[in-house]
Amino acid sequence: MNIDRFLEQLGREKATAILRTHDQDKAALAMEAALRGGFRIIEFTLTIPGAFELIKGISRRADIIVGAGTVLNTEDAERAVDAGARFLVSPVVDESVIRIASKRGVASFPGTHTATEMLTAHKAGATVCKLFPCPHGGPAYLQAVLGPLPFLKIVPTHGVDHLNAGAWIAAGAFAVGYVASLFEPGFIADANWDAIEQRAVECLQAVQCD
Repeated sequence: MNIDRFLEQLGREKATAILRTHDQDKAALAMEAALRGGFRIIEFTLTIPGAFELIKGISRRADIIVGAGTVLNTEDAERAVDAGARFLVSPVVDESVIRIASKRGVASFPGTHTATEMLTAHKAGATVCKLFPCPHGGPAYLQAVLGPLPFLKIVPTHGVDHLNAGAWIAAGAFAVGYVASLFEPGFIADANWDAIEQRAVECLQAVQCD
């Protein structure tokens, strides 16, 4: 899948499932629950033990797009792509990681917060701008940024939940990323995979505003 096709699918689905936990086995089970709930674009952060193995396993499935999160250097970027990641997500703007993504034909999601950071990432070749962390202004902040910079594709993550996701989409977000609101720590601790599956359904319903 090339970057344009990836963007088309992200634009249709409008949501990614982002998992950060400290247990590899529970990570696999939690993500399977999100997949049962309907997610098709998912992200394992590299802070998860065995993250590259998890990425490799999921990448074999033709109907799922898997990415790597918390990519902080070119070595991890290369390793993630080799494992099957189709997009690389960072909490900051690292132009070397953006260049690796472009060179390897995968999408890049650098973390940005200000309009300056977003434009810098865009000029460096970023596929989309991850809005991280989400500002106190919420969707109104995003709307203000898109006023003078309407060509940006912005994906809010931290701070997005199934209750406010629709407002983010209405404000112009290209898509959103669900983290703790989907994979609640209590759900994972209790191995409550049914709760994650049900929350996944709610999260996906929340972004379909048409």
